[in-house]
Amino acid sequence: MDRAELATVLRTARSRITPADVGLPTGSRRQVPGLRREEVAALAGVSVGYIVRLEQGRGPKPSEQVLGALTRALRLTEVDRDLVYRLAGSEPPQAGRIPMVVRPSVLRLLDRLADLPVLVLSAKSDVLAWNPMAAALLGDFSALPPARRNIMWQRFLGTGMGRMVMTPEEAERNAAACVGCLRAVKATYPDDRDLIRLLTELRTGSTEFETHWQAGRSSTMHSLTKTIAHPTLGTLTLDCDAMHVPATDHTVIIYSAPPNTPTATALELLRVTGLESFDAR
Repeated sequence: MDRAELATVLRTARSRITPADVGLPTGSRRQVPGLRREEVAALAGVSVGYIVRLEQGRGPKPSEQVLGALTRALRLTEVDRDLVYRLAGSEPPQAGRIPMVVRPSVLRLLDRLADLPVLVLSAKSDVLAWNPMAAALLGDFSALPPARRNIMWQRFLGTGMGRMVMTPEEAERNAAACVGCLRAVKATYPDDRDLIRLLTELRTGSTEFETHWQAGRSSTMHSLTKTIAHPTLGTLTLDCDAMHVPATDHTVIIYSAPPNTPTATALELLRVTGLESFDAR
């Protein structure tokens, strides 16, 4: 482990990222460029003290899970990610693993679509990136531990990330589709350790998931209409379009509404009131 060089790379990477790049409020009291250590810690799900020790070249050897969370939080390219792994004394992720690095071109898409909520999901539905509008609409993803920023885990074992409103019939169809998506992913990435761990948690912790898993059906993610219960703007009915990125097997989720509708007006308000409420916390 090359602690000194790792510290330099991590500090430099942090200075290149702005809060808006990772869906966080900018605030008005920033004296240095880039993210604060507290923000990197929250995104990566580690303590601020841990980040401080790593950046001072005196931290312990990070686990592969921590390295993955750090490199995603810092939006590193695959080349830079592999460098961080090697400086930390670990081998980079190998072929056959689910890609977890978001392409720079996709991140630029998030930056350009500033007026719409946008998410990027991994093949197994980890929330890898989001813009401020998505955080304002769906909740603060950085407040969740990295391992819990997963749509499937939240759907069956958590609080149902997304504030989605469904009838019992819609919930049944949604559950079957979610399980079917993970079954298809398992066929593509049979040896991915994190996927195996997720499936074990879901099958042992959720009777609903296990029942649908035993049905043996597969599915794919597709565009649909979703109803979101926002805590201040009320019920919003949104078009939810899913766009596949073949090179990484990622999915870009874009929420929108037809122009001149109440929901479109609510999204315009969310650009201001939603982000202001984040700054006020």
